[in-house]
Amino acid sequence: MIGAGLAAIGNTPLVRLGRVVPDGAAEVWVKLEGGNPTGSYKDRMARSVLTAALEQGAVRPGERVVEFTGGSTGTALAFVAGVVGLEFTAVFSDAFSASKRQAMEAFGATVLVEPSVDGQITSELAGRMRDRALALAEQPGHFYADQFGSPDVRAGYHPMGAEIAEQTSGDVDVLCAAPGSGGALMGTLDGLQQAGVSPRLVALEPAESPLLSTGAPGAHEVEGVAVFPDPPFLDRAVVTEVRTVAQARAFDMCRRLAREEGVFGGGSTGLNVCGAIDLAVDLGPGHRVVTFGCDSGLKYLGGHIYS
Repeated sequence: MIGAGLAAIGNTPLVRLGRVVPDGAAEVWVKLEGGNPTGSYKDRMARSVLTAALEQGAVRPGERVVEFTGGSTGTALAFVAGVVGLEFTAVFSDAFSASKRQAMEAFGATVLVEPSVDGQITSELAGRMRDRALALAEQPGHFYADQFGSPDVRAGYHPMGAEIAEQTSGDVDVLCAAPGSGGALMGTLDGLQQAGVSPRLVALEPAESPLLSTGAPGAHEVEGVAVFPDPPFLDRAVVTEVRTVAQARAFDMCRRLAREEGVFGGGSTGLNVCGAIDLAVDLGPGHRVVTFGCDSGLKYLGGHIYS
């Protein structure tokens, strides 16, 4: 019998922000994905990837899944792997919060740590992590989850789009978020469009690493986003605009959201909300902007945002 946790994935709340949105702006709504079992929307992706791999015979019970991760994907994969009878090894880094490592280990993962330079998230670090994971995955009985390539990643987020369509009665003008792989953003758009809803799509990124807008990489501290210059699932042809948000502003928004709205999230959530508010100010009343609360702020209590 498969563990009960998989049934708890999805059907998360969509809430309208109030106090942090200026008067005269459009509505800003946030999908609170911290309500998933591991506190992240990555649970949707992990369930999709690993159940499909088992169904297709790409991996068998008792074998080992490998992935490089900043922690949320790794925690989700560790959770799902344990439930379906797989082992999991995460290639992690000390650039990410220690609480994420603890969460992966709590779900039974083996965690290998790739050192960073001064705790900064860079494309070079991500490359080293990826290479180490790929080398491990070549061993017999190992399966590479491929969070940046598997088609089952994008498909895993289709239900999130369907949920948003139902929760808004199909009234969404703009969907915006900062992409990591782009899977959540594109998969949610897929789900919305399948429900007959076609919002504008706006990609966000930290100003310190404007990979999408200028192609210039930079070190930053917003976990899970702005890692690669070309997010593999992001279809630039359907992105109407790319906007940047300073990371200090994003982290300040995390604290404001917790204290003023009761919404507890990490740096990517703060960045998403800042970008959504900017769009809402430009659009004005009578419009609706939707973004993602990617995960729970509990994942970041050991880091700089809430210290």
